[in-house]
Amino acid sequence: MGGTKPKGSKNREFPFAPRVINPAPIAHVVIFSAEEAVRKEAGVLEKEMPWLTVHHFSDPLSVSAFQSDKPVVFLLDDMSLSFVDTDRIRENNRDGVIVLLSASDVVHRSPPAVAEEKHPHIRRADLIFAINDLEFRPSRILPAAVRAAEDLININKYSRARRYIFLIVDDEPRWFSQFLPVLYKIIGQRAAVRLTRTYEETLRFLFGVEHEEDIDEEEFFLRGRGDDVVCLITDVFFPQGDLTRTVAGVDLIKLIHRFYPRIPAIIASKAKEAEGQRDKAFILPKGDPEAIQIFRDYIYDYTGMGDFILSRRDGSLIRRIKHVGDLYDIILEAEKETEEAEELRSVLEEYGRRDYFSTWFYMHGFREMADELRPRRDRGRRLISVLKRHLQREMIKTSRTPLLLGELKIHSLSELREGLKTAKPENIQRLSDSDVFSTWLEQNCYPELAEELRPIHGSGEPLRDVLIGILDLWLPRYSLRVPPSE
Repeated sequence: MGGTKPKGSKNREFPFAPRVINPAPIAHVVIFSAEEAVRKEAGVLEKEMPWLTVHHFSDPLSVSAFQSDKPVVFLLDDMSLSFVDTDRIRENNRDGVIVLLSASDVVHRSPPAVAEEKHPHIRRADLIFAINDLEFRPSRILPAAVRAAEDLININKYSRARRYIFLIVDDEPRWFSQFLPVLYKIIGQRAAVRLTRTYEETLRFLFGVEHEEDIDEEEFFLRGRGDDVVCLITDVFFPQGDLTRTVAGVDLIKLIHRFYPRIPAIIASKAKEAEGQRDKAFILPKGDPEAIQIFRDYIYDYTGMGDFILSRRDGSLIRRIKHVGDLYDIILEAEKETEEAEELRSVLEEYGRRDYFSTWFYMHGFREMADELRPRRDRGRRLISVLKRHLQREMIKTSRTPLLLGELKIHSLSELREGLKTAKPENIQRLSDSDVFSTWLEQNCYPELAEELRPIHGSGEPLRDVLIGILDLWLPRYSLRVPPSE
């Protein structure tokens, strides 16, 4: 690869900085529930989240007295929430989240004001999820509920990531209870989820205002968290103002299209009111059997998590870009004096104007490059030159950035395999828990292997064996390939 090497940098190594979405992971889960299924199936948490400790209590006093200086989730059912002292819980746990696992069909299907009028105790919960013996089995709901609580704590207090939030807007707990387990399996540790249930709550989160007329036309991105949102998923109907059922989703899509056109918007609804928004949002029919696969493909293609999709204005595909090496090849093509190169420059210029590059770079671990490219609006050959220079620098830097596995420095797939054999289990688990292996692999142009390793959690020798087994399958596929380097 070409490019000017920094003077004196031939043997310089760079520290690997993983993109950690939730720097404050949940450490404790407190369960107090009369629902036998919740108690019985709580073991799924220790299996899927081996870094946390699960506590079972049988009396409200013990729950109310629980205290920790680390993030903790309290999982309570309708009955137990009525008996615990939630004010004391919050005083004892500065990073505590109270989650209601409700079996009430009214709570499942109602907007907040309606449900709270009939069941006032639910106001004391920070998050509400639906449970039952059919579609909302606790074994499926519990991990998603804990992860949503962890996301809430980190978004509000600790995360310093950029472009990492999926904003889900729906007033009925039954829908996001069904939906979140699927979404979390797709996004892994690459992004967080924020739930809102009313139009006003969504405005506060996106723009930091109570009313639309208060949005600053020039500096709207300085208030609220809209600039960190990578995808909006919304229903059509949810509360707005004094009305519990309005087409608030239509108004929200218009706002996003106006202020944040880079954010892909998904309307999850079969309502006819959604059809008029097809030019601004992707319509996902709720409940259709094929909807989940369609949704998964859309997330990978349009939120920066999978391939970078290079398309013409009419939507026809030009190229799927899997890693920075592929993007660099596209930049080299765009430098040429051909009609095809001119078309590429035009498409890349539009992508730069809409700030599409930076989100993809953030998601693939190139934080510094994303930060530098975000505010730029270069055009034509100037844009091509800027992209080429940044990509050259990042690929050189990546080739000199080892993965630290305990005391070991890992530079290649074969070294990773050998390192896993001898590394301490706790060092392996730490990197697996935070998705560090996958981030390093993506930066080194192994996106398929990164995706294979991403959802794996565990501990001890079983985790080591699983990771080595997957590497054994993939190493032959990559044996003839040389990642982009200097």
